[in-house]
Amino acid sequence: QVQLVESGGGLVQAGGSLRLSCAASGRTFSRYVMGWFRQAPGKEREFVGAIWWSSGSAYYADSVKGRFTISKDNAKNTVYLQMNSLKPEDSAVYYCAGMTTWANFYRASDYNYWGQGTQVTVSS
Repeated sequence: QVQLVESGGGLVQAGGSLRLSCAASGRTFSRYVMGWFRQAPGKEREFVGAIWWSSGSAYYADSVKGRFTISKDNAKNTVYLQMNSLKPEDSAVYYCAGMTTWANFYRASDYNYWGQGTQVTVSS
């Protein structure tokens, strides 16, 4: 079975930076899209951004564009989320997800595989 493992979360001050990693392992599968989502207490899981595996093209939510950047390393089978100029509102558990069949990249329910999540806390 495919496994996704996030890492790189932690506690940072507002204005700081973090780099999250999502490593895929296990059974090989077609990765059309790799997405990043986040969920704060009492809120629904929110789309952050996604990257198309083949082309490297990326799309970001309005709330993070200009501050967050998604990239990938094909050889390492890893996707990254570089987060700069962090705000307290960015505090959440961050999840990576894989989409193996074309669907709506912005909708969490359309992804097929999920990581366990990593906590990001931004202090004011």
